[in-house]
Amino acid sequence: MSLKYAVLAALLEGEASGYELSKLFDVSFANFWASTPQQLYRELERLARDGLVEARVVRQERRPDKRMFSLTEAGRRDLAGFAAEPPKRPTAIRDELLIKIQAMDGVDPEATRALVEERMTWARGKLARYARVRDRLLDGRTEEEYLSEADRIGPYLTLMGGIAFEEENLRWCERVLTVLRRRAPLS
Repeated sequence: MSLKYAVLAALLEGEASGYELSKLFDVSFANFWASTPQQLYRELERLARDGLVEARVVRQERRPDKRMFSLTEAGRRDLAGFAAEPPKRPTAIRDELLIKIQAMDGVDPEATRALVEERMTWARGKLARYARVRDRLLDGRTEEEYLSEADRIGPYLTLMGGIAFEEENLRWCERVLTVLRRRAPLS
């Protein structure tokens, strides 16, 4: 999948500037699709050229003008077609830490332990951010109320996927640390 559909999906939230989309990606999309601001701006230009989004200029005092992007009907149709198709290939994990763990035998176990603990710190940080996003989405409602009443549930469902991923990351890290502690006398 290209960044194209991630950007189109983000614009379902409403009109946004490139900067606002970048922030949205940092908060809501980071659990499943990473992108740099430069990639987002290039993609927005392509989407505008292809007629899938439209841009309007907003004049600002004491700040540079900004461009606000929104989905066109053609963009909505393209996104709807994409959303109905099965994924082209299954998810593949590409994780540098897993390569390091694969190659850890003969390496100082303390170095490996530090890498795993760092991953745990990242996972906990993401879970804290996701909890804030969840609270903002729920806005005082229960999860069941939200899922039955909200206009859009896709952002919440992807958030649940990100939470599950990071919780599993923590479980795996804890297991790795347990194995390393048990093996410590052997090294």
